[in-house]
Amino acid sequence: MYKNLALSVLTMAWLAQGSAFAADVTPSPDRQRELARFVHQECGFCHGLRLTGGLGSPLTAASMRDRPVELMVEIILDGIPGTAMPGWKPHLNEQDAQWIVRALQEGLLDGSR
Repeated sequence: MYKNLALSVLTMAWLAQGSAFAADVTPSPDRQRELARFVHQECGFCHGLRLTGGLGSPLTAASMRDRPVELMVEIILDGIPGTAMPGWKPHLNEQDAQWIVRALQEGLLDGSR
């Protein structure tokens, strides 16, 4: 009986910790608007105003859907040496970059909306 109770308590604590972490990753609505503006102004300069490509590759949902989030976050923050892709770490944190990647993958930031 005590073993099941302890397991239940540990499971609930783990789930609570996970949900708190998820809440921390999602930026506030104001920050989401700032990040959307950032993507269109800064990223759109090379990736196209509708994010369909230009000097940089397309950032549409179709082109981003299968790309690993962790890799895209790293590219956003650190850039790609030897290319025009700068690192945005001075302006964005990891949570910002994660939100941007997920929003791009879901089509929330592409020019069709």
